[in-house]
Amino acid sequence: MSVTTPRGFRSAGIAVGLKSTGKPDLALVVNDGPARASAAVFTGNRAQANPILWSRKVIAGGTARAVVLNSGGANCFTGDFGYETTRLTAEAVAAALGDARAEEILVCSTGLIGTGDQAFRDRIVGGVPTLAAVLAEDDATAPAAILTTDSVEKTAVREGGDEGARWTIGGMAKGAGMLAPGLATMLVVITTDALLDDGALDRALRRATRVSFDRLDSDGCMSTNDQVSLLASGASGVAPDEEEFAAALAALCDDLASQLQADAEGASHDIDIEVRGAATEEDAAEVGRSVARNNLFKAAIFGNDPNWGRVLAAIGTTEAAFDPYRVDVSFNGVRLCHAGAPDRPVEECDLTPRRTHVEIELFAGDCSATIRTNDLTHDYVHENSAYSS
Repeated sequence: MSVTTPRGFRSAGIAVGLKSTGKPDLALVVNDGPARASAAVFTGNRAQANPILWSRKVIAGGTARAVVLNSGGANCFTGDFGYETTRLTAEAVAAALGDARAEEILVCSTGLIGTGDQAFRDRIVGGVPTLAAVLAEDDATAPAAILTTDSVEKTAVREGGDEGARWTIGGMAKGAGMLAPGLATMLVVITTDALLDDGALDRALRRATRVSFDRLDSDGCMSTNDQVSLLASGASGVAPDEEEFAAALAALCDDLASQLQADAEGASHDIDIEVRGAATEEDAAEVGRSVARNNLFKAAIFGNDPNWGRVLAAIGTTEAAFDPYRVDVSFNGVRLCHAGAPDRPVEECDLTPRRTHVEIELFAGDCSATIRTNDLTHDYVHENSAYSS
């Protein structure tokens, strides 16, 4: 149940020695058609890895035929040598497929910034022929090959259409840290056998990421390598209603975003911050994000403390339109703050379950948004102090 569930795709994942553990670290997803369309969104970070610089040109220049991804090294801030590595990788994939051009190959990398020496290049470029030789329509190996600090694979599938005219969307994702918005928040490959053109895919993907990946804010740290790629094969022969397809794609992206949240590094609570009664959707997202990025709030949740005062202090730093002395705050269904003052005793609220729901009512309008985050734990600090160059 992944990127080869839709018809017209093959994928594979192998180990080429980029990871010291010997685990799979190189993956390939290929669109075999009969039609080919694509779209992608990229990190908003101005510091962008070589694969991002390459992939932007691929999408701007036409339609992508395949996506090759490596874990075990970001190939970011590796200079002209690193960009040449990306080009050689794309050329190796094109040559292995036999009927593609390097300019049709999206490239993704994930791992430590500054990693990408000659050995890195040789292992990737040298491993591509072996990888291409094991491509399969029923592949289950690709999702594991893109993981870094992730503890589990992340995949999702959605279907649409009418009986006898069905189409499918499949996706795989990686991400456990550096999850903060910038059009994308991790590496994701999505495939569909629906018959759609590049423009329709781009519109649907941007709508989907806006309300899913862009609202996952685990630790406020934006990666240099984030990319979400969408490929369409048209193998179903069905041209779906664009609105129906966009809704299904948004549901799939939301599913993957939820899985990413649940696997956030060191987290002991998955926190959904729902902001209601905002003047605009943008205000609602800004307010929710201010709480999601507040370390005092996140530390309180780790301690099972429903500290609503930290919520009010966080949202007071925003430019959103509301009166902080009218705001209500609830934790897991218990309203602890009403009109900017204490309401019910905090002892009535249980934060021991992993899933935590915070509701903020602004009384400033009719708009809402939910930001996903997690708590700040000892394990997060330990993992990110140990995961270094």
